[in-house]
Amino acid sequence: MTTYLRPALSLALLMTLVTGALYPLAVTGIAQLAFPEQANGSLVHDEQGRVRGSRLIAQESNGDGWFHARPSAAAYATVASGASNLAPSNPALAERVTADAAGLFRADQGPVPQTLLTTSGSGLDPHLPPEAVAYQTPRVAAARQIPVERLQALLEEATLHPLIGPPVVNVLALNQALERMAPVAK
Repeated sequence: MTTYLRPALSLALLMTLVTGALYPLAVTGIAQLAFPEQANGSLVHDEQGRVRGSRLIAQESNGDGWFHARPSAAAYATVASGASNLAPSNPALAERVTADAAGLFRADQGPVPQTLLTTSGSGLDPHLPPEAVAYQTPRVAAARQIPVERLQALLEEATLHPLIGPPVVNVLALNQALERMAPVAK
């Protein structure tokens, strides 16, 4: 029996060591050397060096003076990330979308873009299409008392054009640029 048990236990121990310790340490080391910013969460810092968020995760921004990200089914918490899993026929989803649309609707701007009303698959998507950000521009300009044209120029600068896919805007990065351009009065 020991002729079978000993090699099996040795192999299990060896594979545990290789796949549970050596491989993760090697991948972590390579990531830290080759892509340190990404390996550490793509963190965004302010002028004082404080962490304000991650370029990879949406965060809530309240108030009329800020651009708002997509709604989140998990209140922007990474632990419970995911979609709401409410079916299109679910009355709770229809009520939430109707309430959000009523709060965002501006008669002179037309219908509210769908991305401002629906959650992403993860509930943490940090990007919006430029059209959804542009819809918010008059509100932000009025709250900060700056010309809409300045915000439109800022939006054009913040628009990312990926190799594949449509243009997008990282809302956290846009809000940081907005704060540098026109700080909120405290």
